[in-house]
Amino acid sequence: MKFETLAIRTQTKRSQEREHSTPIFPTSSFVFDSAEQMRALFAEEEEGNIYSRFSNPNCTEFEDKMCLLEGGEDAVSTATGMAGIFSSIIPFLEAGDHILASRAIFGSSYQILTNYLPKWGISHSFADPEKTESWASLIQPNTKMLFLETPSNPALDIIDLEWAAKFAQQHNLILNVDNCFATPYLQNPLKWGADIVTHSATKFIDGQGRVLGGIVIGKKELIDKVRRFGRQTGPALSPFNAWVLSKSLETLAIRMDRHCTNAEALAKHLINHPLINRVNYPFLESHPAYGIAKKQMKMGGGVVTFELKGGLEYGKKFLDNIQMISLSANLGDSRTIATHPASTTHSKVDEATRLSVGITNGLVRVSVGLEHIDDIVADIEQALGKI
Repeated sequence: MKFETLAIRTQTKRSQEREHSTPIFPTSSFVFDSAEQMRALFAEEEEGNIYSRFSNPNCTEFEDKMCLLEGGEDAVSTATGMAGIFSSIIPFLEAGDHILASRAIFGSSYQILTNYLPKWGISHSFADPEKTESWASLIQPNTKMLFLETPSNPALDIIDLEWAAKFAQQHNLILNVDNCFATPYLQNPLKWGADIVTHSATKFIDGQGRVLGGIVIGKKELIDKVRRFGRQTGPALSPFNAWVLSKSLETLAIRMDRHCTNAEALAKHLINHPLINRVNYPFLESHPAYGIAKKQMKMGGGVVTFELKGGLEYGKKFLDNIQMISLSANLGDSRTIATHPASTTHSKVDEATRLSVGITNGLVRVSVGLEHIDDIVADIEQALGKI
């Protein structure tokens, strides 16, 4: 079956009530038919639900769908996207290990690598996403994982997944890819050779700014370690949020089609604006990795960034001038959202690092929503016109 059909028709087995839509299972625990069944479930000799920190029918349905859509063998859902990122890293590293990461990653991912992993003796190096020829020099004997985002948040750097998979295999690394911006509809890192894929399901997968959630997908033997980590440490996704996210997947394809067509139209409209230095969008021919983006992505995604010539002053004025578009730190919503990364999502990242990956003081990130493109363009134009 095709992507759209799998997203709609993958469901938890119906109960005796013969419900058409999967119900919510708001229960902390489950009962057993006998002492022997209880023993067998805890011994993992039999599959089934024990406790919702371990598994829940709603979480299982969401995980099953995401496995099918990403082409993975197994998945573990988490309470947030960052819980997913952390859960995709820590089970595989120990004191004395080293992780190599693209420099162009989300601010909170950067904080995990720089502020928290070093406390447990895990070191890191950052690689320039535009100079992959230099990555081999950063490999150490204790390097265990390669972590990257493509497209990156917020500068929309693109890394060749086919190349990254071969590089990781050559150096015996686990390739861990944050696929949040692309979603499984636009890009499937596992099919290019990645070992693990992570998502903040809070973003485009939910699509309407309602719930938090994350997921880790990949090879069964790797996900088993993630599951055991989560079972003991407890970053479990709630049944209600899992139910929302599973229902949201039913419309992911049609939503992403609209996000992408709107975003590309906006990017093309802004490319010659006199107040803008540059516009970033993977499917613009001016993007330095345009060819790679076309190779590995179905469409260019729902995020556009642009750099205002007036830096921070112009950035603040622009945001204060918008009328319809939302000011929010979220993205992937049905409503268009504008954010100033340098003062919000990446404000805890040192300036030199921010500038090295194109996050200047004048950079604005627009998560392009599902409104009519004419209304989106009109609001941005009037905001720019008042600077």
